[in-house]
Amino acid sequence: MRIAILSRNAKLYSTRRLVEAAKSYGHEVEVLDSLKCYMDIASHDPAVHYRGEELAPFDAVIPRIGASVTFYGAAVVRQFEMMGTYCLNESVAITRSRDKLRSLQILSRAGIGLPVTAFANSTDATSKLIDIVGGAPLVVKLLESTQGKGVVLCETRSAAEAIIEAFRGLKANFLVQEYIKEAGGADLRCFVIGNRVVAAMKRQGKPGEFRSNLHRGGAASLIRLTPEERSTAVRAAQRLGLNVSGVDILRSNHGPVVLEVNSSPGLEGIEEATGRDVAGLIIEFIENNARPGKTKTRGKG
Repeated sequence: MRIAILSRNAKLYSTRRLVEAAKSYGHEVEVLDSLKCYMDIASHDPAVHYRGEELAPFDAVIPRIGASVTFYGAAVVRQFEMMGTYCLNESVAITRSRDKLRSLQILSRAGIGLPVTAFANSTDATSKLIDIVGGAPLVVKLLESTQGKGVVLCETRSAAEAIIEAFRGLKANFLVQEYIKEAGGADLRCFVIGNRVVAAMKRQGKPGEFRSNLHRGGAASLIRLTPEERSTAVRAAQRLGLNVSGVDILRSNHGPVVLEVNSSPGLEGIEEATGRDVAGLIIEFIENNARPGKTKTRGKG
C-alpha cells in the first residue's frame, strides 16, 4: 500500500513511529506537510499537489493535523476524500473534535459522562455560569486551548470572576467547568482504535499542578481501566466519528467523565507507559479497513 502521513514535522516521535511501522509492514510511506499541499478542486478530476508536482494516488492517508492548522489541514484531508482515498480520520470528524463546545454538546446528547459545563456570551451571565458548575473551585478553559495551555483553575469565586472578565476583554471564547477535585490532578488517556481501547495510561500532574499533560511535566504510568471507562472511551470516539483517538477521562465520584477527545493523539507517552506497539496497531487497522472510496461522514453532529 501507498500511505501518506500528513505531518508538519517528520522528526516528531509519532510521525517517525508511524513511518517505521508502515515500512515494517511492507508499505510505501511518504510524509507530507499539509500546509505545503495545494489543491486542484475540480469536479471531474480533483488532485493534490505538493512541491510543484501532482501527487500520485495513495491507498490511505494518516492525518496528524495540529490544532493551529486545523482549518487548512482538514481541507487537505477533505480533498483526499474527494479523490476516493481512505483517510484514517475523516475531515468532518477532525473538525468536530477540535471544536470543544460542539464536541461536548455531541457527547452530552449521547448521554456520555461529562464535567458540568457552562457557556455564555453575555457579561450579565457570569454569576450564573459560576453557579451552574457548583461554584468555586472551578476551571475556565479557552475553546482553542491545547496541551493544557489556556486552562485556569480558579480557587475562589472572585478569582473566577476576574479570569472570566479578562477572557471576555480579550474577546476569547471559553468554557466554565466544574473542578473534579477527587481526580487528584490525574486523568486517564485511553487510546482508541476502531471499536476498542488498545492502550491506556494514567497521567499524573506534578505537585501543585492540576493539569496532567505530559508536556507540562506530568508523569505517565500503566493503568487498568474499568469496563465502564473502556465503554465510555469507545462510545465517545465513535460518537465523534474518529477511527483513532485519544480520549481523556477523569475518575469522578459519579463515574468516568470525558474531558476531551483528541483526533491526533501522541504516541510517545502511551507507547512508553504501556510497552505496546500502538503505531503498528494503527497500520494493522488501515490494512483491514482501507478501501478505495470508503469515505463517509461517521457519527452525528
